[in-house]
Amino acid sequence: MAQKPSIPKGTRDFSPEEVNRRNYIISTIKKQFQHFGFQPIETPSFENSSTLVGKYGEEGDRLIFKILNSGDFLSKVKEDLYAEKDSLKITSKISEKALRYDLTVPFARYVVQHQNEVEFPFKRYQIQPVWRADRPQKGRFREFYQCDADVVGSNSLWQEVEFVQLYDSVFTSLKLNGVTIKLNNRKILSGFAEVIGESDKLIDFTVALDKLDKIGKDGVIKEMKEKGIAEDAIEKIDPIFELNGDFSAKINGLKSILSTSEIGKKGIEELEFIQQAIAEMPLKTATLDLDVTLARGLNYYTGAIFEISAPAGVKMGSIGGGGRYDDLTGIFGLKNMSGIGISFGLDRIYLVLEELDLFPEAVEENTKIIFINFGDKEALYAMKAVRALRDAGINAEVYSDSAKMKKQMTHANRRNIPYVVLAGTQEIEAEQYTLKHMESGEQATVNLKEMISKLS
Repeated sequence: MAQKPSIPKGTRDFSPEEVNRRNYIISTIKKQFQHFGFQPIETPSFENSSTLVGKYGEEGDRLIFKILNSGDFLSKVKEDLYAEKDSLKITSKISEKALRYDLTVPFARYVVQHQNEVEFPFKRYQIQPVWRADRPQKGRFREFYQCDADVVGSNSLWQEVEFVQLYDSVFTSLKLNGVTIKLNNRKILSGFAEVIGESDKLIDFTVALDKLDKIGKDGVIKEMKEKGIAEDAIEKIDPIFELNGDFSAKINGLKSILSTSEIGKKGIEELEFIQQAIAEMPLKTATLDLDVTLARGLNYYTGAIFEISAPAGVKMGSIGGGGRYDDLTGIFGLKNMSGIGISFGLDRIYLVLEELDLFPEAVEENTKIIFINFGDKEALYAMKAVRALRDAGINAEVYSDSAKMKKQMTHANRRNIPYVVLAGTQEIEAEQYTLKHMESGEQATVNLKEMISKLS
């Protein structure tokens, strides 16, 4: 008995409808990337292990898919090493390549490897799949697409302003109105730690602060104490929990809290620059908000930090994010190359558009018109019309076999094809076609030119 086919856990098949919808999102994002001057690159699905390992921390390294060397890969493993049964030691001997974990590290490798060919500042976008050996669960997959845009080789805060506008433009184009672009700055977080005299516990402090919306103020304070942050230090930043109002009001609150921190004041200056620029060029449908608890990618980001929230009422995690990094390419030997990048969460954006019923009907359409097949003579007549329709940019086809009429009509209904054409002996002699709209049932006799005009 044949084994029932299946796919690996954490991967997915996509139906024609799903692929069409995903392509709609990707093409919208890509169009805006290009409007903003970003250039496309692609990198291999797999890299040398040395390129990836050690760049994501211990947890990230554990989630990298390793690729076994071809041939007799165990031949290079000595007996004593094999006897130890230490998979970490053996891995480097039997696997020299790995599947791409993200698009950022391969991008850094690309910039360094092609630095003499790249024109800086270099604005690149990349839309490709990545793989992570994570535990599959709802909304978390082992294979998924990332949609990234980065600028490397520029310290200018105008890049941050452009990325705020880019997010706004993409979501406006998707008719996804009401998203919130949350903004923070690593220097603000460093300033908080400096003010309370706990700079050496910056990571512990901000990781706890980042959970404010999940565990509340009391939960955050409890976690900070568990990490060894003194109670009097926590009291000094109590005003953080009371920050509210619009962007300007929160900035004024920060100025009071961080009055003794030089790095904190620098962070405020950078936030004000972005806010004032956006005030001169108002966003179309998104809202820019200051969130001082935002700490994503703290080990990585050095300046601005972005996170995108879905419109109010939609229960969904972030649908995008990114930030400023000072030394992306330093891991490969090219120092002092500042950059900033953002990413769009394709799968989560899909779920939000689906929940809000925002996919255009046109995205659903594949074939717009199908010709009923009455036999070879009629099929030839139909095929000539189909070629003309395709040349006019209309998706058209002829049913493959001269099956019963009912079967062919059912096929058109199941595929949601809006128009069916009947062309038998009478139509051929008159050089006409009977065009039927499947939903309304209305029929009309038309010539080829009239049919193209009606469907265009």
